[in-house]
Amino acid sequence: MRAIPISRLSKKLRYLQVAFNGSREDMHHVLAQLPPSSRMIYEAGTPLIKHYGTEIIRELRGLVGADAYIVADMKTIDRGATEVELCKDAGADAVIAMGTAPIETLDAFVASCHEYQMDAMIDMMNVEFPLSILRALKHQPKVVILHRGVDEEVLNRSKMLPLHEIRRIKGAGDTMIAVAGGDTPREIQSAAFNDADIVVVWKSVLSLQHNTLELVEGFLKTIK
Repeated sequence: MRAIPISRLSKKLRYLQVAFNGSREDMHHVLAQLPPSSRMIYEAGTPLIKHYGTEIIRELRGLVGADAYIVADMKTIDRGATEVELCKDAGADAVIAMGTAPIETLDAFVASCHEYQMDAMIDMMNVEFPLSILRALKHQPKVVILHRGVDEEVLNRSKMLPLHEIRRIKGAGDTMIAVAGGDTPREIQSAAFNDADIVVVWKSVLSLQHNTLELVEGFLKTIK
């Protein structure tokens, strides 16, 4: 497939980010069924990168085309500049670091993203006060990810998506907000209602591969 180009993320649009966390074969199968849209973001997920290395980012780039927008979920916790360079060489447009990383790592990470003209994304999973991390940084990331982890969702049914942080972060700065960890139509609708700029999905797309096109088109309509 060839995706509709996204030159840069726009705050005037809402995006659906599809994360590929399964096998190479799963990635190929799902990609073949995704609708063309200028609001689609493609993520090389952490398990995918750990399994196949950063070469899988290059493979994803070959499948979606030069103008598509690709995120590499490295979950960087150290060596921020090094991991950004690896992803740049592989063809990613954005890289994800963890908000639990040392501030020095996050500063190096954001600076390296700026140097390579990439978007820095910081995942605030398990960070109680995301604003405290953002205020400590020399420069702000393009995107802050509010994330309920898979294990949290499965093993702690009372754990909610941290949607309450969206307006707090937006009121204090100029970053975009992505919400990850909720794949149901209701959760996606709630994220959009609470002013998320990007909604990240993967489980529902992977598990319902026979109905991917209809499912994703519905998600895109929900967050429009």
